[in-house]
Amino acid sequence: MQSTNTDSQSLDALWDYDQPAVSEARFRQLLAEVTNDTPLTIEVLTQIARAQGLQRQFEAAHQILDQAQALLTDASSRAQIRLWLERGRVFNSSRQREEARPLFLQAWEEASASGDDFYAVDAAHMLAIVEPPDQQLVWNLKALALAEASPDPRPQKWLGSLYNNIGWTYHDLTQDERALAIFQKALAWRVEQGQVAQIRIARWSVARVLRALQRTEEALGIQQSLYEALTQSGASDGYVEEELGECLLSLDRADAAQAYFAAAYQSLAADAWLVENEPDRLARLRTLGKIDDAPV
Repeated sequence: MQSTNTDSQSLDALWDYDQPAVSEARFRQLLAEVTNDTPLTIEVLTQIARAQGLQRQFEAAHQILDQAQALLTDASSRAQIRLWLERGRVFNSSRQREEARPLFLQAWEEASASGDDFYAVDAAHMLAIVEPPDQQLVWNLKALALAEASPDPRPQKWLGSLYNNIGWTYHDLTQDERALAIFQKALAWRVEQGQVAQIRIARWSVARVLRALQRTEEALGIQQSLYEALTQSGASDGYVEEELGECLLSLDRADAAQAYFAAAYQSLAADAWLVENEPDRLARLRTLGKIDDAPV
């Protein structure tokens, strides 16, 4: 075997978050190439576990993290941080937030103490996910302040996600004017970065909050343009159809909305996370889409 010059930054570049199985295969290939570098081996193992967590293979992910833990030494600061982060993420994804929180807090404290801003931001943004609503904004704003002020350009890669998360936190707090402002900031940032898929999500988010603000015609126009672009590319994600249905329903156009609700249900019912976590949402789509039960 040959040694590798891979570092943490180039390791992160192997990720395709939309295809966790593909990412896992890349990390396993890298793992086979790593020699005489225990901290890097630990980091690679944590990323295999993260990919498994995204595939909802939680037991396998914990087993991989146990392997990483067994290799850990006191000198492996970044490896320890990543181990805490990924163990916490697996707990969070498997709906065990109480187990996740202290791990993210340890990662935050260690990364902050060592000046590793990229992982400190990561830890703070994860704390914002697992904390109660009244603390979510606090942690998101800590993460945002650090990302914007850090002399290291890497934490700035978190800005789009942080703007998005802060926007949804404001929305959950029914502060939709603030949510709209931050979502518009997120959209501008995504456009500046040229991130096509994320631009679509940012536009969707702007439109969703416009509907919450009862600016429904504006919201409908944005969702229609997103739908047309998806249709032209032969794609569909379900969420755009869902919002088209909701906008039309709000405008007393229930008949026009039905087909979009039905399409949204057909798409989103295939999402295992939604099936497990938002059954009422799917049931609503099924009802409004007037989808009959399959014959016995």
